[in-house]
Amino acid sequence: MQYRTLGKTGLKVSEIGFGAEWLGPHSEEECMTLFKICEENGINIVDCWMPDPSIRRKIGNGIRANREKWIVQGHFGSLWINNQYERARDLERVKVAFQDLLTCLQTDYIDLGMIHYVDEEKEFESILSSDYLKYIQDQKAAGVIRHIGMSTHNPAIGKLAVQHGLVEMILFSINPAFDLLPPGQVSVDNVTEDMVAGGCKIDPVRQEFYQLCQENNVGLTVMKAYAGGRLFDAQRSPFGVAMTPDQCIHYALTRPAVASVLTGFETVEQLQQALHYCEASEAEKDFVPALEKASRNSYVGQCTYCGHCLPCPKNIDIAMVNKLYDLAVMHEELPDSLREHYRNLSVHADACIQCHACEKRCPFGVKIADRMVKAAGLFRQ
Repeated sequence: MQYRTLGKTGLKVSEIGFGAEWLGPHSEEECMTLFKICEENGINIVDCWMPDPSIRRKIGNGIRANREKWIVQGHFGSLWINNQYERARDLERVKVAFQDLLTCLQTDYIDLGMIHYVDEEKEFESILSSDYLKYIQDQKAAGVIRHIGMSTHNPAIGKLAVQHGLVEMILFSINPAFDLLPPGQVSVDNVTEDMVAGGCKIDPVRQEFYQLCQENNVGLTVMKAYAGGRLFDAQRSPFGVAMTPDQCIHYALTRPAVASVLTGFETVEQLQQALHYCEASEAEKDFVPALEKASRNSYVGQCTYCGHCLPCPKNIDIAMVNKLYDLAVMHEELPDSLREHYRNLSVHADACIQCHACEKRCPFGVKIADRMVKAAGLFRQ
């Protein structure tokens, strides 16, 4: 395992990290196995944006024996209300959720205290003078968090954070498909830069953001490097060929200021696929052949299962429904295993009332209500 310095935090983080949001359905034993393999192979950073206490406790149990060896990325304002994720800035709820994070993780400190999910300039400006930010800064002054970071999908907001000097690092979504898109645009008609042979000619604002991070020593950790797994499917990839985990990880690690790629794995096989990067040849890492066939398509409009669409007034687990639906449509016949997983959901897609509130919160412009109708029809068969 190779390690990189995470910007001005000075922390040495493993190039491969653990994005642990999919631990929920898995047993304690399965999760402990994943953490054991991570430790044996030098993975030392884990993200916990997920407010679900069951996931937080599994992470806590996984890192408990060697807490000092783990760098934890924990978020302020990610709440679990009525068994659903909510994002909040009001101080009292933020305090309760953060104390729950510490309790579940069985720790008295968080290495990277994250300003959670800021994608709009108006919201960023409001945070600067808020009790929410003061509370985070107070936690750093008290040593409860060691460094302040932020998560965003919008490079324009990332630039503001760097220019303001607010954060020491940023969690940002990076893959070759997303890099085509200007900030704030959700249509493929707005993709103005094409991939070219020899690499990706990315949107200028994204390029400026990466360079600004490099110049100001603001480190980047990466989410969504696989674009929800779609880059592995030639039929759904905008590049016309299936990319590999090695290629996706290498693409992200070659962006300026990137220190660690937090890969989302929930099985030993997926973890081993990510770890293969550590021993991959230069030919195996080379992503150029995939990008040479780039089209003007992108992953805007497609679910990456991030959960920011919640809360749903009918308590639908939208990300899980979308994940099961996407897996199902890859088969000619609906597998019994997927049907059973869907059946075991506490609320099904047909509960959707078409209010479209979720779509206003989706960072990627997914037509969620339409997908709920399609999922309901598919799994009703």
